[in-house]
Amino acid sequence: MRFDVITLFPEMFSAIKDEGVIARGIKKSLLSINTWQLRDFSDNKHRNIDDAPYGGGAGMVMQVKPIRDCINKIKQDHPKTKVIYLSPQGEKLTHNLAKELSKSDSLTLLCGRYEGVDERVIEHDIDMEISIGDYVISGGELGAMVLIDAVSRQIPDVLGNQDSLNDSFAEGLLDYPYYTRPETIDGQSVPTVLLSGHQANIDAWRQDQAIKNTQKKRKDLLKNQ
Repeated sequence: MRFDVITLFPEMFSAIKDEGVIARGIKKSLLSINTWQLRDFSDNKHRNIDDAPYGGGAGMVMQVKPIRDCINKIKQDHPKTKVIYLSPQGEKLTHNLAKELSKSDSLTLLCGRYEGVDERVIEHDIDMEISIGDYVISGGELGAMVLIDAVSRQIPDVLGNQDSLNDSFAEGLLDYPYYTRPETIDGQSVPTVLLSGHQANIDAWRQDQAIKNTQKKRKDLLKNQ
């Protein structure tokens, strides 16, 4: 899987390129993350890529040409890349969407800043808009990192143990509780069934706990069961 990220702050992506699961996936040549400094596509000496909005109002708007030129440059080598704009107006990122996106060979992620991008980019250059939640953050970079992590986990062999994919949302439920050593601490004990060695009983308990956990914390998910 190849990720191309269009951003004003490429250095931010060292946080995921150099550490953790994503870094291991890169070392295994299962993933690549390529950042593109949008200012390199500016056509003026000040390297500006934004301007004031028509109609007035606060803030600045990212211009069409530098974004379009950058996307076209990426498409020279990867013509079928799916271009995604990280936007609070987009489709909400879910486990199922991440799983679907993991089937792509190439994703290009556009990170907005300021008031966002010129609408003509969204209409003519973007395949889909994706939001990581109903809130506003300073730019698309953090959203892009979340998307990269969520998608990369679905790619075979990126995780050391594929059983780790059986996490919250994988089956439409939240995850069951986990316990580790010591068996008892401060008077609190591990549930007896987990010590029984009877795998069928353990699996049944975990399924029951997952349902109860979802009922308690995210009842809305049960509507899809």
